[in-house]
Parts: sequence; structure tokens; C-alpha cells
Amino acid sequence: MENNVIAPIYAQIALDIALRISNGDLKENSKVYGRSVLASEYGVSPETIRRAMRLLEDMRIVESKQNSGSIILSAENAKKYVEKFSNQNDIRVYQRSLNELLVQHESICSKISEVARSIVKINENFSQTTPFNSYEVKISQNSKLINKTIGDSMFWQNTAATIIAIRRSGNIILSPGPYAIFQIDDTIVFIGDTSCIEVVTDFINN
Repeated sequence: MENNVIAPIYAQIALDIALRISNGDLKENSKVYGRSVLASEYGVSPETIRRAMRLLEDMRIVESKQNSGSIILSAENAKKYVEKFSNQNDIRVYQRSLNELLVQHESICSKISEVARSIVKINENFSQTTPFNSYEVKISQNSKLINKTIGDSMFWQNTAATIIAIRRSGNIILSPGPYAIFQIDDTIVFIGDTSCIEVVTDFINN
């Protein structure tokens, strides 16, 4: 097993079990958990556990007896094994990383669902909030409103129209407040009666 090469999964499990033996978590002359238990703990197949135990048996760390499972022979041999192959990646490090990624994945999925629900709700509200028709006017390069805020422009006072959104670079800013700043090529979405369309157009681009 060379440095900087990730060992096969069964070898990583063997190393982890050897580490547990050398640390005293698993005692000499005691029986190692059954294959099904270890397979569940490490999230692998019983065959992978069998190969891991075979590797430990070859190193005289455990002894497998037919119908009796594996008995721990030597903590000293386990310690030597760990020292020899301590450069390998510990399977538990992978497991912890996987668990952390799964938690992050679940959190991200939850946030995505929450944002998606908000978008749907906003779209529904946007289409049903008012009995007035909505109109759009684009800000030209010569508009006197560029770099002014909605509040500074006194938009409603000058037009009797209410801005409900601003379309900008493929995005839409819903319900912009009085501190929203007009920019070149913004499309102003507003509501009001038909008489205010010409007033708004003149006010924006006169």
C-alpha cells in the first residue's frame, strides 16, 4: 500500500479495526462483532468485512474460527499494523465527511424548496394583487431619473401611478421601496388607469 494512494475499502476497514484494537476499544481474547453488525456499521457488504477480517488474520491480529467468528489475538500486532499503514486514509474520516455532506445537502434542498415556494407565492400574488392593469416603460439613456431614487423622483406625486416592480438585466425587483435607484435600461412596471400611461412615459423619458 503506497503513500498517497487510497487503499481499497476493505483495507481501510481493517486499519480502522486494528486501530480500535490497539487503542483498547476492542480487547484481546474478545470476539469481534459479527459480519452483519460490522457491515451495517461501516455501510458495506458482508463480503467486504470478510476480506477485511482475512487481512487482519494474515497479520495475526485476529483468528477466525468456523462458526465462532473472529477472536482478537494481539493488540501489539494491531499496533504494529497501524504504525506501518498509518498513512492510509481512515474510513471513519470518509464517513464523517459523508455525513457532513449529507447534512449540507439536506439543508440546501430545504432552502431550495423554501425559495421555490416563495417564488410561486410571489407570482400568484403579483398576478392577483390589484384590479388595475399593469404597464411598462423602459428608461432611456437620456432619462432624468437615472441614478435617482423612487422617493427623490416623487414618482407617484408626479404621475399618479404606483411602481410595483422594476425589470433589470433579466431579473425582477418586486415592490421596490423609496430608496430603489433607477438605472439605464430599467423597465418600470406600474399600475394606474389608462390616463397615466402617457404621463409616466413623458415623466421618465422627457
